[in-house]
Amino acid sequence: MEKARLSFETFAALQAGLLAPDDSAPPPEAIGLPGRPLKPTLVSSRALAQRGLGTAEGRAALIHAIAHIELNAIDLAWDAVYRFRGKPHAYYVDWASCANDEARHYTMLADRLAELGHVYGDFDAHNGLWEMAVKTAHSDTARMALVPRVLEARGLDVTPGMMERLRRQDDERTVAILEIILREEVAHVAAGTRWFHWCCARDGIDPERTFAQLLTDYMNGSLRGPFNLDARRQAGFSESELAWLRTLDPPRA
Repeated sequence: MEKARLSFETFAALQAGLLAPDDSAPPPEAIGLPGRPLKPTLVSSRALAQRGLGTAEGRAALIHAIAHIELNAIDLAWDAVYRFRGKPHAYYVDWASCANDEARHYTMLADRLAELGHVYGDFDAHNGLWEMAVKTAHSDTARMALVPRVLEARGLDVTPGMMERLRRQDDERTVAILEIILREEVAHVAAGTRWFHWCCARDGIDPERTFAQLLTDYMNGSLRGPFNLDARRQAGFSESELAWLRTLDPPRA
């Protein structure tokens, strides 16, 4: 919660003109672990327990998993601000704004967890988001492509299904939170698209070919559906990219 509070405070200071990028700042330090509480225990994604949503415990576990993603997203947004220098002012505003949103998402989910009798840390979690941050720490192009446009975009794909499952359990309180998160995450993925294209234009490389190559280099080309094509279109994916995504998600019998 302190990380969320500091995120709100820092973004407000940036908006008020009290903070600005400093070209004389020392270079970033090598990427390490972000500040983390003692819990949750981090395990491989395969080791996470699968729980149904028919119980309050199962719904709390789902909310906890999303809260963990949002806390990681705070770290990812601030690392994008800190690590990659020499960008236009709008770049830093975009990612500070994302951090502010992610902090608000986290606090909403933490409050919902409390209503269900739990706190963040009660369930195990995985470290996949931050592992990708480490892998892409040397390249702003790879970071903009793979964190917002792959990992965060996955939220655009899966959140509508989660909302429908929660509606079947009459959990409208959680659905309302996810509606806010889904709407605002479109803008975050769009920021990734915008700055990925900026990096590609700077380097004189084709963004669509580069995106496909980065998927191959970092993720063995793995990208699986279903895809929320409308949300991805709003987030800046081109029609040719959407057509390509359709080929990765064949119709189900």
